[in-house]
Amino acid sequence: MTTPAAERGMFVVFEGIDGSGKTTISNRVARALRAEGATVEHVREGGAFASSVTQGIRDFCRDARNLALVPRAELLLYVAREVQLLEEVLEPARARADVVIADRYLYTAEVLGRHGRDLPEATVRPIVDSAARGVWPDLAFLIDIDPSVARGRRKVAKISLPDARPASRKGLTGSGLQQRLRDGYRAVAAADPARWVVIDNSDADLDEVIAFVLETIGRARAMRREQQPPPYAAAATGPGALLGLAAPALSSIAEETTTAGADARAVIATFLALFLDWVDRRAAREPLLAAYVLSGVAGAGVDDRRLALAGSAPRVIARGLRGLCDGVSWRLRESLVEIATPEVALSLVEGAAAAAKAWTLRELAAAAAPAEVAASLVGLDDETAWALRAELYQRVPEAVIESVALLDSPRAWELRERWLGERGGLESAVASYRAARAAARSVTGLEGERAWDVRKAARAAAPVAAISSLRGLGSEKAWRWRGRALPHAPKAVLATIAGLDDERAWAMRLDTAPRCREALDSMIGLDHAIAWEIREACLELWAPNVIRSLGVLVSGARGGQLLDRALARFPRNISLLKQAALIATGASLAQAVMAA
Repeated sequence: MTTPAAERGMFVVFEGIDGSGKTTISNRVARALRAEGATVEHVREGGAFASSVTQGIRDFCRDARNLALVPRAELLLYVAREVQLLEEVLEPARARADVVIADRYLYTAEVLGRHGRDLPEATVRPIVDSAARGVWPDLAFLIDIDPSVARGRRKVAKISLPDARPASRKGLTGSGLQQRLRDGYRAVAAADPARWVVIDNSDADLDEVIAFVLETIGRARAMRREQQPPPYAAAATGPGALLGLAAPALSSIAEETTTAGADARAVIATFLALFLDWVDRRAAREPLLAAYVLSGVAGAGVDDRRLALAGSAPRVIARGLRGLCDGVSWRLRESLVEIATPEVALSLVEGAAAAAKAWTLRELAAAAAPAEVAASLVGLDDETAWALRAELYQRVPEAVIESVALLDSPRAWELRERWLGERGGLESAVASYRAARAAARSVTGLEGERAWDVRKAARAAAPVAAISSLRGLGSEKAWRWRGRALPHAPKAVLATIAGLDDERAWAMRLDTAPRCREALDSMIGLDHAIAWEIREACLELWAPNVIRSLGVLVSGARGGQLLDRALARFPRNISLLKQAALIATGASLAQAVMAA
């Protein structure tokens, strides 16, 4: 017997882009409602779906090995996972619980299909409506957030809980996808204000957000009992400004950047102060995120904050030392090497890779973090590096094989062939994802026939690693691979053309820049007419990446003017403020870990 609609439990949905905080909020709300005496069922409590079938479909869609999945098939799979959850878990739960909570619903499929993948509304809407069969939430919360803040939270989560699974397929689309999804969710909420409540979680206090959600649900339940329609409006609550500063103050600062004769250093210093103010206030509530935002930055005003946060966020601070060679960074490594051993080892790359202190730290870290120490050897071809590889090979052979990326020497090939031989030859060696990834990474940047044999053999099990191994290659074969992969993994493809001043590279950047900010990241420091054209066209879309793409050009007249315009237009953007901080502290923009 079907339970009458009026007697079913209240259905509440939380939506938002990855890293918005919706999972944390929905779980806390479920616990709080139970503490108040309500019977509550959460169909994705703790981040795992209550249906194993739904979870399996979700994992399939996420897996980057399924790179060729086309948008319409993806839409149908996203809808299928919700249909399974709806019929297997959600509807039965509504018959017995006071409140049923879902972390994502069919809105995710709709927004990803229409706004993320550009499928026509005429294609998406009938599929979604048919799947819902009239079952829509009584109340939907959009946890809205600045995508750059969400990205920082996702990065922090990965540092805290490393994930050995293949990369997320959705993430390969590039960071622009999150902005399009955010816009899509806002549009859905605005079109149905009686159902949706939008909460700005970019700079909100979590306890205040939870209290607001509980109050809203309580009010809605009371109205539901009285059979009154809930008069909600899709309006944001909580701190709306990313920096939480008064608008007049920000306006006056923005005006300074365009005032004739204004001292450029003073203006940059002002924005550095805003950056540090954001870090200070965030550190009180989210020390891990504050520490992450400091990644790649060193110097006056920053160092004391790095040192202060090292106690509460040691792993994040250590990971943010990547390539840094200043005195404070070395002090931090030495103090954190026993607490955050893997992260310290991973920071010993680029400019820090061959320093004498780096070898001392590798010796200290080798026992506890052999794979990370091996990873820090990429590109190193001296006797010390080879001796350490020999020492680590028996323990972490795949990590050691990956460390010979970029090396085309006989010694490097001897090690690759040894590893392949121990696994029964090339075809047998790349049967698993982990081994195929190691094989592909080991030939990164190499063009020879044997390198291509390895790359092609590894592609089936580790397609993203195979694509990424094209880094810097300019052969016709490399460009054919890029062309085939670009629609499915633009982020990975664009990373392989970093620094290339090639006609095909410029065509690819022009084609992808409006939707994929990684196109800008691939042209750091390039002084080319097309580079300036892309920067001008993308200033409104990807201002932080436009400034990052300048590299040393920011010190020139044209670069300085572009920086002034960006800061005047987006004085509250934390990613842009970070670029100003890098300039103010004299750091290389190319070292920035959090570009946007």
